[in-house]
Amino acid sequence: MEKLEISTQTRDQMVDITSQVRSLLHESGVQDGHVIVYVPHTTAGITINENCDPDVVRDMINQLDEMVPWSQPFYRHAEGNSAAHVKASMMGSSVILLIEEGRLVLGRWQGIWYCEFDGPRTRDVYVSISAD
Repeated sequence: MEKLEISTQTRDQMVDITSQVRSLLHESGVQDGHVIVYVPHTTAGITINENCDPDVVRDMINQLDEMVPWSQPFYRHAEGNSAAHVKASMMGSSVILLIEEGRLVLGRWQGIWYCEFDGPRTRDVYVSISAD
């Protein structure tokens, strides 16, 4: 298992980590199998989405903010970051990708995104690569 260290500069930020995961796959030499990308934090997530048009990321962050505002009178969590926990659960904590002929099986426009909802922070993302 490998560990990536991801740093963010804002409270809500999505970071494309596709190239970092591809580099780890290349170094592993695995030709066919799967990759698990996992974030062990309750206010961050992992998702797969478009990585070509930056407006997609902005739209996603804006929509999440609209659906889950940072401040609500009914939030009870004492740390004041309830919205970050909800958004992280919506994204999920991991993704599984297939490996075929030494390459990640991703759609033409897809990328792997680390999603920070309680930044700025430096966090760990774990990558496990397994051969079939």
